[in-house]
Amino acid sequence: MKLVAITGSIGCGKTTLADEVRLLGFPVYDADGWVRRLYRKKNFIRVLLAAFPAVEAKGVVDKRKLRNIVFENPIELRKLEGLTHPFLKDNLRCLIRKNAGRQGVFFLDAALLFEMSWDRYCDYVIVADVAYDIQKKRVMERDHISAEDFEKINRVQMSNELKKEKADIVIDTNRPRNVLRAEMALLCEELR
Repeated sequence: MKLVAITGSIGCGKTTLADEVRLLGFPVYDADGWVRRLYRKKNFIRVLLAAFPAVEAKGVVDKRKLRNIVFENPIELRKLEGLTHPFLKDNLRCLIRKNAGRQGVFFLDAALLFEMSWDRYCDYVIVADVAYDIQKKRVMERDHISAEDFEKINRVQMSNELKKEKADIVIDTNRPRNVLRAEMALLCEELR
């Protein structure tokens, strides 16, 4: 098994690259998808609401309120990470165990790859990159948030400049989709 990570800061095009790899027929494991599933588990919701009672909205988690709390306060962010990161780590370990004896290239789509030190499990790390002003515009339009909210989110993530220094491969995502598709196809062939 060859494990290749795709990462990058919010709005840098990580998901676009992962989608292209998926279209090429490679398995892509999505850490954000793991988190979305976690937020649907009743036991987790109960624990989360006990830790953050202000984010309850009719028995579910108001993610916007939660985001505002954790991006304003590093202590609260660490508390949330303490609840979610063990679950994510268990999923990663399961993925590695399940595929350890298999041939082929497997991709991991993980925004916080370096922050969680998951790069040590990967054979290669691809970082999606784009100019800061494009990144900011993408996130504001996609998530319908203000420039101030974007800055809060971006501030708590490792900078993309540092991620690029740690990467094996950096891909500029500010290019037409067909160009990215061709680049990812070539890269996947080389990784095989």
